[in-house]
Amino acid sequence: MESLALSHPCHHARSTPDKPAVIFAPNGEVLDYRTLDARSNQGAHLFRAIGLERGEAVAFLFDNHIRFFELAWAAQRAGLFFVCIPSRLTAPEIAYIVRDSGANALIVSEGVGPVIDELPALFGDSPRFLIGKARPGYRDWIAEASAQPETPIADESAGVDMLYSSGTTGRPKGVRVALPEDQAIDAPSVLVQLAQALYGFGKDSIYLCPAPLYHAAPLRWSMVVHRLGGTIVLMDHFDAEEALKLIERYRINVSQWVPTHFVRLLKLPEAVRRRHDVSSLKSAVHAAAPCPIPVKEAMIDWWGPVIDEYYAGSEGIGLTSIRSAEWLTHKGSVGRSMHGIAHICDEDGNELPPRTEGLVYFEGGSEFEYHNDPQKTAEASNRHGWRTIGDIGWLDEEGYLYLTDRKSFMIISGGVNIYPQEIENHLVTHPKVIDAAVIGAPCADMGERVVAVVQPVDMEEAGEALAFELIAFCRESLSGVKTPRQIDFLAELPRHPTGKLYKRLLRDKYWGKGEGRIV
Repeated sequence: MESLALSHPCHHARSTPDKPAVIFAPNGEVLDYRTLDARSNQGAHLFRAIGLERGEAVAFLFDNHIRFFELAWAAQRAGLFFVCIPSRLTAPEIAYIVRDSGANALIVSEGVGPVIDELPALFGDSPRFLIGKARPGYRDWIAEASAQPETPIADESAGVDMLYSSGTTGRPKGVRVALPEDQAIDAPSVLVQLAQALYGFGKDSIYLCPAPLYHAAPLRWSMVVHRLGGTIVLMDHFDAEEALKLIERYRINVSQWVPTHFVRLLKLPEAVRRRHDVSSLKSAVHAAAPCPIPVKEAMIDWWGPVIDEYYAGSEGIGLTSIRSAEWLTHKGSVGRSMHGIAHICDEDGNELPPRTEGLVYFEGGSEFEYHNDPQKTAEASNRHGWRTIGDIGWLDEEGYLYLTDRKSFMIISGGVNIYPQEIENHLVTHPKVIDAAVIGAPCADMGERVVAVVQPVDMEEAGEALAFELIAFCRESLSGVKTPRQIDFLAELPRHPTGKLYKRLLRDKYWGKGEGRIV
């Protein structure tokens, strides 16, 4: 394992100043380590100049922009909490996160679109900066930062991200962890150690980031790559064939995905998939949701035994991991504990025996709190002090964890608990389906009935015939109680760019309109 003593881009700025820290895929723009270090120092100085001190918060509203990294590292070396706001939110949603987090400044990139013009009226006199063409109500970040020294601030100390949930089940919740006890900006971290030990991250890593940087996994893995001196190839948005082209062009050897990416890659025509050389890949890491077994089998068959998986959350309570070879003998598992110890418990906190479904808890993981929500923070712990993020699953006798679904997505029909994930995983394997969501809709007789909302490959095929075909397809492999009673179609499901589904939005439409359909 490489030394952790040089675990910060400032060291690589001295040893390999001209090495690309980031390559922005859409235009080939390169940010080298010398420039990243200089700009992050200037940013830290500017944070101090506008009054931000250690332990305070700053908010970033960015699309995938090459200059995002200088801001993240500026906040990290200034001891700040940096709040990364999803770029597709409305102005009121953005205002809620900024206010809830206590952020004292907001920095925006012009790529987030027209919402920029709505924000100045919502934030009074708080400093607001824009990276892009000048607009009323914003200061010019690049101009003001460029006037600052390129040397470190006198009181450097380690800051940390403060991320908000995607709001898939309700209003976003801020996950706040304490600032590191070791204030050194290059102090070793658990994630760096895991990335090296499990997936081979290091100075030679060429890492493809196809997902939004405001989400936990892309942000944190990208910063790990910078700590170790590797290179990030950043996409502005995910496109399946473009991702394959980038793997071949840049000889990508590590990458990060979600199952939705895999589904879209596999839906490409065979000739397109085979056209691109992906042999450089050593580790294609995926997370965010359980991957359907047939999808993962197909990816391993295509890319080889490089498909690695982990399960964790923004809260940092624990992490499991599994590599391809293990997974092939434990199909469907998300691995064994690598950080914290996994337990399965019932609603009263009693530990359950192997192969019994219950809430997934972790013992000994990182401390956290849901910002401004002490009740939710308390509800995340059981009487043992173990913590959960609300997922349902089970452990086998060897300690391998298998996820069933989120507790909040469970359907109760006729007194029977039904977990949508299994049904969704089956539906997306149908050749005419590109995406699927399964929810419980109101039913006078059963309480809830199982409804599948499907995004077909060809929307022109959406209709009664395809609905009957998909119901029959489900009956072949699923029990009667799990087979959807209704299939509806949408041209596109409401997914977060990280791959997470806004299932709450779909469910609300059905419960708001009774037995009616949404199409």
